[in-house]
Amino acid sequence: MTGKTQLGDFLQARRSQLRPEDVGMPTYGERRRVPGLRREELALLAGVSASYYTRLEQGRSPSASAEVLDALAVALRLDESERRHLHELARANRHRPRDRRPAPERVTEATGQLLDVLADVPAIVLGRRSDVLAWNRLGHALFAGHLDFDAPETPARRPNMARLVFLDSHTRELYADWPAKARAVVGNLRLVAGQHPDDTALYALVGELSAKSAEFASQWADHRIKACAIAPYEMRHPLVGALTVLQQTLSSGPGPAVVVATTEADSPSRAALTLLGQAIDHHTVPAPPNSRVPV
Repeated sequence: MTGKTQLGDFLQARRSQLRPEDVGMPTYGERRRVPGLRREELALLAGVSASYYTRLEQGRSPSASAEVLDALAVALRLDESERRHLHELARANRHRPRDRRPAPERVTEATGQLLDVLADVPAIVLGRRSDVLAWNRLGHALFAGHLDFDAPETPARRPNMARLVFLDSHTRELYADWPAKARAVVGNLRLVAGQHPDDTALYALVGELSAKSAEFASQWADHRIKACAIAPYEMRHPLVGALTVLQQTLSSGPGPAVVVATTEADSPSRAALTLLGQAIDHHTVPAPPNSRVPV
């Protein structure tokens, strides 16, 4: 998949998601063969010619100015993250990269030190494709306690959070609002795809998930973008019960990012995490809060 194809696909998908009534465009009761706006209607809203927009969507125009892209973003009602994504796709269209083997991702010494000091907070280190490069013991216990703790150390065995969310029943049950988590995963992968159009490993992952999960394939086709640096999630942990965490992504630029899960002080969720930490320290399995003990 190239940046050129991504740009055209993105424009077409987002155009199809806008109805004429959404933008105040009269239809005079006519029946439409396809959903969404027509190309000439979107071109009119953006102030460009229909022929130029058609060439852009079909990948036959080598470039688009920043002003045209911003006009299209307004016409398509894109938010700021989506507008930046549109510009990234256009840059990839102008400077099509050569296929090359992606460089292996590693945990830096500084990131390893950060993981060590976050011993009391669930934390995992994710590569840009959502590969788990490392985790602390509480992060492992919260997000994937059913997997081998040492799995991230071997590239061939590394868990991938996108795979887990869509293909692993334990992870699916972990999130009370699984559809929201799924949308966040797909939206983030879309952002990464726009930033790294030459990443063949990323597109291999997308192809695998599309083949194995109809839900992923449908959401990927929507071209929805979602930047989730901070997001609350209600979790249903099999060992300690329900808890609400705030997942925050700590990143200083390109490269792996640290994702931490925090809880409110003096809350039942903080108590649940404390209980999970005690289970790790003593190698015991606690009963979920409010569970009934057979007599």
